[in-house]
Amino acid sequence: MPDDLGDRDRPVGGFVERPSLDRYATAFSEHFAIHRDAGVIEIRMHTAGGSAVLSRALLNAWGRVLTEAGADPDNEVVIITGTDGHWMAGVDHRSFAQPLSQWSSDMLYEQYADGVRLLEGLVLHIDVPTIGVLNGPGPRQELALMCDITLCADDVVIADGNFAAGSVPGDGMYLALEELIGTKRAAHLAYTGGGIDSATALRWGLVNEVLPREQLMGRARRIAETVMAAPRASRRLTHAVVSRPWRRRISEDLRGLYARQLLASSGH
Repeated sequence: MPDDLGDRDRPVGGFVERPSLDRYATAFSEHFAIHRDAGVIEIRMHTAGGSAVLSRALLNAWGRVLTEAGADPDNEVVIITGTDGHWMAGVDHRSFAQPLSQWSSDMLYEQYADGVRLLEGLVLHIDVPTIGVLNGPGPRQELALMCDITLCADDVVIADGNFAAGSVPGDGMYLALEELIGTKRAAHLAYTGGGIDSATALRWGLVNEVLPREQLMGRARRIAETVMAAPRASRRLTHAVVSRPWRRRISEDLRGLYARQLLASSGH
């Protein structure tokens, strides 16, 4: 279909070149292993080839790579996952060694912009079906939970640790929990720092399927094949229908919530 679009647009001229997989896969290779097969693009985050560690650089890269992938018309289904046994293997504290109270307003703004663009990139810039493969423990699980379909390893615990760490639940995880399991359950998790095991996550509707870790990617690819069997317009417009709640949530709530989190943490 992209060739058909090129045939339509080429005689008119003046179109800006669309993103190339080779270009952005190389540009973001420090943070992501990116592969595409028959229209299904897999974005696997990593750090030095192993499980990804959350850093300011990775946070910045997520929003940018999702925007690039979303603008590439050759991508028809997006699969997002982590590396080895972790979704993310913790936080790179060197990235956040300086207390936020010592950050300038410009530094705070860049953190704010990167934080909101992580989920805006997924929800507002990806126009094709998405599959999140929560392959293990780690922070920022909302990225997988906000995908159209979420697969989960059988030993994953889902939690929002912001309040327990003295912060405000404003970076997107609480927003995802509130949308999926309701206000009372989300509030209880936020205040107590409790977690949801994979069986409960499945029962409460946080995830679609729970599988042993080694079966996750095979299952994700089979689902992607089923999706790809439908016409291109049907796939994309179905995603538009499925993602409506997230678009509303992101547009109405995310920036305000994340600003509150930074305000509480910054001391400004």
